[in-house]
Amino acid sequence: MEEIKTTEIQKELERTKTELNILYEVSNAMHTTLKLDEILYIILTGVTAHMGLGFNRAILLLISESQEFIEGTMGISPDSGEQANRIWQHIKSKDMDLEELINAFKTSNHMEESAFNKQARNMRFAIKEQETASIISAALEGIPLHLTKETMLKYPNDPILKFLNSEELAIVPLKAKDKINGIILADNFITKKPITNDDLHILIMLANQAGLAVENSQLFEKTVTRAHTDSLTGLWNHGYFQRLLGAEIERAKATDKPMSLIMLDIDDFKIYNDKIGHQAGDKILKNLAGLLQNQSRKMDYTCRYGGEEFTIILPHTDKKEAFFIAERLRDNIEKYYFNHEEILPHKKLTVSLGLASFPIDGSTPPELIAASDKALYQAKHKGKNITC
Repeated sequence: MEEIKTTEIQKELERTKTELNILYEVSNAMHTTLKLDEILYIILTGVTAHMGLGFNRAILLLISESQEFIEGTMGISPDSGEQANRIWQHIKSKDMDLEELINAFKTSNHMEESAFNKQARNMRFAIKEQETASIISAALEGIPLHLTKETMLKYPNDPILKFLNSEELAIVPLKAKDKINGIILADNFITKKPITNDDLHILIMLANQAGLAVENSQLFEKTVTRAHTDSLTGLWNHGYFQRLLGAEIERAKATDKPMSLIMLDIDDFKIYNDKIGHQAGDKILKNLAGLLQNQSRKMDYTCRYGGEEFTIILPHTDKKEAFFIAERLRDNIEKYYFNHEEILPHKKLTVSLGLASFPIDGSTPPELIAASDKALYQAKHKGKNITC
């Protein structure tokens, strides 16, 4: 009897040691960066890695600044059991520890290519909607939920449950001090391994650390945003555009993917400023900036290059797709009504656009900028209100 008790104590000590080691490694990794996407990578890798918590898949949703919505920000999952086995075998063969796995995820393009991650990022729910009652319980009350087949019946219209099609699910809030700022959803949809109280316990502990890391990252990103945005339009400023373009070109080189750059200039803007005044001109710039921001994709970077010139960085976009995007923007701007636009030569405010793509037109920021600027010059000389 004493031997059995001793063995149980030893097992309990080993389990506690493993849990503390996981939390230590994830916590250390979170301290290496303030970038939100990297923080999210680290959290979800810790939740899903075999040498971490070992869940098959996980989604992280964050509560919007307005507190009105909860939005999917990242998801990790193999697309099938076969893919899961290949990933797990690869990790095993490389003898990777948690730190190495986190670094591998941070430096790869795996997340951007994952269909599951794309679906997770498209999730957006109003917090007051009744069909997301399970999420509301976790988010607003801060109570972890362990849903089974039986308890899921309470939420027949929950879109999250329909999307995941889980038989069992853990829902744990992220806490920063007294504030709830997000939720982790985790399940074992491939292995069907039951979620134990121990699994839930360590997931809660990890989530408590993660909540503070997410809050610190969000505060950092707000500071960066303030420092790098144009005061008039709220878009990224010229200096930050240069940094973003360099980073996207390097990413395109590393992943062997295309990327494109649009340079946009308002036609005959000097006439508008001279006749109506610079204050009216500033309103045009602000309205156009808002239109560009709303019409751009979530992954794109819309920047004010200077004066009446704007740039849009289009990651993972070849020239053909970028041309369609540019033409859609041009057409929407032409159809939009701007105050006093009737004083312009064609009675409408229009823009000309120059387009260049990596690697066809350049492999460095100066080359790509020069190519798009040259294309914009051609658009102006071809009669304006066109894309070249």
